[in-house]
Amino acid sequence: MSPPRKKSAPPASASLKAAESPPPHYMGHRQRLREKLTIEPKALADYELLELLLGQVLPRRDTKPLAKELAARFGSLRGVIQATPEDLREVSGFGEALCGHWALLREVFARVSEAPVRERQVFSGPEVVAEAARARIGHLKVEEFWVALVDNKNRLMTWERVGRGTVDQTTVYPREVLALALKHSAAGLILAHNHPGGDPKPSQADLDLTRRIRRSAEELGLRVLDHLVVTEGAHFSFQEAGFL
Repeated sequence: MSPPRKKSAPPASASLKAAESPPPHYMGHRQRLREKLTIEPKALADYELLELLLGQVLPRRDTKPLAKELAARFGSLRGVIQATPEDLREVSGFGEALCGHWALLREVFARVSEAPVRERQVFSGPEVVAEAARARIGHLKVEEFWVALVDNKNRLMTWERVGRGTVDQTTVYPREVLALALKHSAAGLILAHNHPGGDPKPSQADLDLTRRIRRSAEELGLRVLDHLVVTEGAHFSFQEAGFL
């Protein structure tokens, strides 16, 4: 009878649990960015802020290349945040999940800019409404027409869209604007619309519409305080230009 064979010792790798793989290099980098954000947020570059934003949706992906590509393509942090879904989808790696997240960011940004309207601050100049209009419609590729209503103390009451059109025009009827003012018992109104082409200079159609609305408003005892034409980074005030 032959002696029993000795069992060969299993390899160390089989007797122990497989060692966990080291975390991807970008995880440590992202953690350092978070720490930097907490300690000295202004020290972060725009693309680094984008890295962190992208990482909220893509936690298992190195987001630095995508962040840099977005910053280069759209030119600024504001440009990236306000880019249209169509333009964003043209960037490789920017899918539907990120488009949904970006829609949320844009809406938060717009509402923060509209805070003075929502908090019924006193209207003392065009800047308050101009900022809200730029955030809400300045980046759009079609025209939209909005109206801010004020009470008899020039406190902002509401901020609503009354028309949406094409790349170079929107159809707005004075009766719709005035009906909105009467519905809210407003004392005055501020008109605002965007120019997708990037030039806030009013067109002849803008001038004519403003005259019609002002004439109809005066018959009802309402004041037209201003008409603002906005783009992403600029605005034109009819009141400041002496057109009202």
